[in-house]
Amino acid sequence: MNLEGIINFLLIAGVVQGLGFNLVTSCVKKKTNKTIVFLNLTVLFISLNNLQRWLIENGYSSELFFFKNFLVPWYFLIVPMFYAFTIHFTKVQDKVRSFLKTTIIIFIVEVILRLCLMSYVYYEVPDRNTILLEYYTFIEDYFNLFYIIFLFTNACFIIFNRQRLTSYILSYDDLNWLKWFVRFGFIIIGCWAIALTVNLFTGNDMVYLLLRFSMSVLLYWLGYQGFYKYNVIKDRISLRSSLAAEELGIGNINPSSLDNDKDDFFNKKHQADFDKIKNYIIKNKLYLDPLLSMESVASELGMSKSYFSKLINSYSDYNFSDFINSLRVKQAKKFLSNDDFSDYTIVAIGLECGFNSKSTFYAAFKKFTSETPSTYRAQF
Repeated sequence: MNLEGIINFLLIAGVVQGLGFNLVTSCVKKKTNKTIVFLNLTVLFISLNNLQRWLIENGYSSELFFFKNFLVPWYFLIVPMFYAFTIHFTKVQDKVRSFLKTTIIIFIVEVILRLCLMSYVYYEVPDRNTILLEYYTFIEDYFNLFYIIFLFTNACFIIFNRQRLTSYILSYDDLNWLKWFVRFGFIIIGCWAIALTVNLFTGNDMVYLLLRFSMSVLLYWLGYQGFYKYNVIKDRISLRSSLAAEELGIGNINPSSLDNDKDDFFNKKHQADFDKIKNYIIKNKLYLDPLLSMESVASELGMSKSYFSKLINSYSDYNFSDFINSLRVKQAKKFLSNDDFSDYTIVAIGLECGFNSKSTFYAAFKKFTSETPSTYRAQF
């Protein structure tokens, strides 16, 4: 199998994968809303575009004039759907234009223009020479390219530069995965512009093969990343609301018992100071902050760092980091054991309980419970 055959095989495999992705995500009723719909449409239009090209490249298109020359510009809808996904994912859809109506109008006009030209060529042009359709296709491609660059630039501007617009979503996701997608997306759009120019002057369609494949890989990756990230964010928003409403806080911990057999540091004053630290952290849910530092808490309570550290180490038998993680694990256990949160992702629970990654959550949970979050949840 030559390179062209390999890429064509990967294209049709990607089409099957993309259609499967749409089927699976559409069946997850609890997660379906505009964000997921636009993500699905992005992947769907990639799949339809690649399927159309694969059928043409492999000679499966009909010899009938209409079916042979009627190319639906599915690719034109990909970036507008991605842009719509972006503004809904970042929760700024009410602050910027969506361009959806404009896009749909242009798409319909292009389809109608092609149908009119096809009718003219079929009935009026000698031997039904399709040179007019080829010229129109080039004009359409270049127009679509500029429109897509315009929308992609708008998406880039929102993701990279409008911190005031995305401040809400940035408390749940740093958007780095989306930023990298945009960077690679601009490279692919640049390659598309080069491919259009090469094809215009040489008539060589081979330049599109690798471009279609790379675009498919990147956008299918967006599909899976976007669906995963959105589910985590949606769950985190609900979890944070529950915490804010005091529904599932871990509550104050009983005062520590004084062990008179220990050294002179253990006395009623120091015990009271430790209980003050402990209750202050729990009451204000400081353990939910992944950036919490010993220095900041000690300063807020008017204690020196060394004295603060000595209290934590002596009365909790943990260092500060482990002490905070023990509180985070206790909070996570309340979510994992509650049937109302059984459909929430474990990653979302870990992040909302103050851990900064899945790996640190799993490591800490196993350290304090001797089992994984998944195993613990399964008991309930």
